[in-house]
Amino acid sequence: MAAEDLEWERSKISNQDMNLLKRLGFTKEKDALRFPREESYPKPPMEYRVSFVDHLIRGLSPPIHEFLRGLLFVYGLQLHQLTPNSILHVSIFITLCECFLGVQPNWALWKRIFCLHRNGSHGVAYNIGGVVICVRSDVDYFDVKFPDSVQGWRKRWLYVHEEGSDSIEYNIAPFDGKAKILRRRSWDAEASEEEKLATEALMTRIRELQSTRGKELSGIQITTYFLRIRMQPLQARKNPLWMYAGDEDVERLSTDLSAKDLEKLIRRISKLSKKDTIPTSCKVAPFCRANPLPEGHLVLSSLPPLPEGGEVEERAVVTDDNQGASRPESGVGDSHKSAASLEKETEAEVSSSTRSSLPAASPKGKRKRDEAIDSGTSKVNTSRAGKAALDAEEETLDLYGAALVSSDDEEEDAPIDETARTSTSQLVRFGTQFIGYRDYARELEEKLAEANKRADALAIELEHSESAHTKTVEDLEKRLGDAKRALEENVAQHSAREEEILSRLETQSRRFVRRTHQEYELENPEDDELLDALSLLEIHGTEARNGLDEAEAGLSRLFPYFFHKKEQPATFIDLAQCFNGKEDLGLQLRQEGLKVGVEGTMALIAESQQQVDWSKVGDTGKIETKKWQSLIKAAKPNSKKILATLGYKPAPAPSSSKPEVK
Repeated sequence: MAAEDLEWERSKISNQDMNLLKRLGFTKEKDALRFPREESYPKPPMEYRVSFVDHLIRGLSPPIHEFLRGLLFVYGLQLHQLTPNSILHVSIFITLCECFLGVQPNWALWKRIFCLHRNGSHGVAYNIGGVVICVRSDVDYFDVKFPDSVQGWRKRWLYVHEEGSDSIEYNIAPFDGKAKILRRRSWDAEASEEEKLATEALMTRIRELQSTRGKELSGIQITTYFLRIRMQPLQARKNPLWMYAGDEDVERLSTDLSAKDLEKLIRRISKLSKKDTIPTSCKVAPFCRANPLPEGHLVLSSLPPLPEGGEVEERAVVTDDNQGASRPESGVGDSHKSAASLEKETEAEVSSSTRSSLPAASPKGKRKRDEAIDSGTSKVNTSRAGKAALDAEEETLDLYGAALVSSDDEEEDAPIDETARTSTSQLVRFGTQFIGYRDYARELEEKLAEANKRADALAIELEHSESAHTKTVEDLEKRLGDAKRALEENVAQHSAREEEILSRLETQSRRFVRRTHQEYELENPEDDELLDALSLLEIHGTEARNGLDEAEAGLSRLFPYFFHKKEQPATFIDLAQCFNGKEDLGLQLRQEGLKVGVEGTMALIAESQQQVDWSKVGDTGKIETKKWQSLIKAAKPNSKKILATLGYKPAPAPSSSKPEVK
């Protein structure tokens, strides 16, 4: 039985793992995940691939991101052959590119930072997690603080749904648990000079992000960010992460995690202890909808070569890689050891492998021979024995061959043995090639010098321009700020005044309704509270003016009857006050009329010189109407004399019918 077969066993996913996947949103989509039952060897259904719980919690989610699909193709790997920390490396790289560099995941930049190494121990070549993505020894990259050991991750395998594409070659290769891991040239592929020149600005920005005092960015901050916003970097998305729209983003895997769950998850995938502080935010603001890319920002795009582009030379298998040899079955039992113990075993394996013959030349340069495993370190180191073997071997190489990058024609040639490397023809060929590269380098240096001169001149001109306009810009900014504040104050005052006016108009309308018991509705309202309230008040005012006009006309007609010797007031208020005194004018008018009647009756009695039966005074049926009228008319001028004769003195009171005494 092959060693790789022994690594597979029945999946042991606990209820705690199931609950974690549910909280993280992986079970939101139906059939997105399928869990093994009794099988001890993976048998994924159609359109499913084998993955691990520790892959999912580190940023992996179907459908797979095209950058990861390209990496799997160009490296000749399957998902299960990458370790959890390697998956986290890819997640951090994509988040770094999209959120902090403002570019698509860049293949040229990737080659400048990363390379691949085998993962094994005691002569056993692992199949599950048999390949480790490492940071190159000469690159200063973020300290990710990987855990020294990811315990039992190989036992927590499951199936993830990966929809097929129209092109079969474009899809991830179907699961093959028995396929051997073959080292390829692409594992150590380096960026070409053109790619280095194109990505130098990105490398400079990475160094700035790491070293800017007070704004240092770390691998843990990047990891915490994509876990906190619930976006899976290794999932194919419609928009890049710099278009992240916050809580309403439709591509979020789930809602926000609680602070406790997020802290537990960070400590699980890193080596941070309970004493270490978990960063709640990044010191550098990531690009998103709220913090968009600068205007005119150049978005670079460089993906690994995918199958539809044809076979790539870098996928060629390195045939003399002794690490690909089969291992005895007795050593398979150690495949589940912790990464801390694997590190020592891998160093020994590097020492033995470096004593074998050298592999074929890399298409982009001399392949580095350091080996490492998926541990907490970010750099790749070799043992002293391995370095000694390399030094001894390099002494036999041609001086030119150790410093030059082989051409495309050389990549197609068969591997060259040591004798051929030291032959005269090889020296001539390498020397010719060196001269060509030297001339090309000299030409590039001249162009670069000219470009530097132009850049210096532009910098000086820009400095003068900036110094000339600095004061003007500052003054304009100050004036703009003052105008903005004044405008805000005016708007606030206007709003307060409008609310006060509206309140007063509504109060007046309510008073009018209470006094007149009349309510009005606008036929065509303006849908503006202030204008509508003013329109209602105008209607009420018109109604009140009409009422006042009618009241003034009526009081003017009554005024002569009550105040015959007074002049009518000019204003309505004075006129109304004449009728609002304490005395009852109507009662006085009735009393005067009664007095006239009494006086007339008494005058009639005196004129007729009759004996009057006062009980029958009210009976006027015996006297004709004309007789009464003539008697009253004759008695009226002499009523006072008659009353004086009778000894009656009426109370003095003003009256329009009071007779004159002569």
